[in-house]
Amino acid sequence: MRESRLATASTIWVQGGLAVFVAMLLASCAGPAAGPALHDTPSTVLLPAGKAGVTDGRGRFREIYCAIRHDHGGALPNDRPCQDSAALWRLPDEPPATGRPVRLGQSRAGLMVVMVPGLLAECIAGLSTVFEDARANLEAQGYRTGYIQTRGRQNAETNAEILRDALSAMPTGLRIVLVTHSKGTVDAMAALVAYPELSARVVAVVSVAGAVNGSPLADIVPQALAELAESTTLADCPPGSGVEAVDSLRRSARLAWLAAHDLPRGVRTYSLAAFAGPDDMSAALLPFYRILAQVEPRNDGLVIASDAVIPGSTLLGHPNADHLAVAMPFAANTPVLAATMMTRNDYPRAVLLEAALRYVEEDLSSALVRR
Repeated sequence: MRESRLATASTIWVQGGLAVFVAMLLASCAGPAAGPALHDTPSTVLLPAGKAGVTDGRGRFREIYCAIRHDHGGALPNDRPCQDSAALWRLPDEPPATGRPVRLGQSRAGLMVVMVPGLLAECIAGLSTVFEDARANLEAQGYRTGYIQTRGRQNAETNAEILRDALSAMPTGLRIVLVTHSKGTVDAMAALVAYPELSARVVAVVSVAGAVNGSPLADIVPQALAELAESTTLADCPPGSGVEAVDSLRRSARLAWLAAHDLPRGVRTYSLAAFAGPDDMSAALLPFYRILAQVEPRNDGLVIASDAVIPGSTLLGHPNADHLAVAMPFAANTPVLAATMMTRNDYPRAVLLEAALRYVEEDLSSALVRR
């Protein structure tokens, strides 16, 4: 196992180094980057969350986050203050606290929390998995957890089938909450639309740094690098066909999909849209951050924050973390990567995940009462 991890880490280090080098070249190039044709993307608008059909849950979410931290979260790894912007950005329009009590203790909702990873996550599953260091605390609070390994280098439609099969095989009667990271959000939305019967099992989706609208990086990544990433032989990580995974993340593809599809009404959706400044960005993501910062400084190194909000969802907050730190721990299993590439990977993931599930549980309970 240790040899396998070292081999995988070595491959990722080489590929990551190449990606960083290419990103630096792209960032230094003069003139606008090549992208999709002007007529390829549906008409879009950028609005404040409260004006875009998005429920603003940031004030209540911070209350829940702070209550968890004060109760037991301060003893969990990577503790950060909760009232300022250290863990969750406090932006000028954040709603005030509600003043309502926060129920802690053992969860009574009977929720099954299932993690869905993103692009290339299958390829590094031996090094880190989504919320790997946060699941034990969640289970200690009375939640059941699971993990569905999707294909790291294949398209959303392929992964939608994997999700359908895995969810359908779970015992009946479960109330499933999908916690999705990055492209995992795209895959989960595709599954819920393609297989509407899943809405009888899935009660909610919590998107963490989700590539909802795609990423401008997918439109400017060199074809050669995309082909390398999707064709290189890696153990337990089958290659895609051509550059299908990258194609799934192009803005034109994602926005066209969103324009043509609505998520099932019975499935509640929640968004955590991370971003960080350059001083809090891991070395591996900093060149990509700088590329995206030419468009929007509020990005996590791979996704722009405003692109990470599911239409019609509840915005829980903006974690102060880069795209990997918000959901994937690397320091414990891969100290070399942590020291060289994942250099800003510390984040209170356990508190963030529990706060998200406490919010969902409260919201689902309120919805039942209103009925």
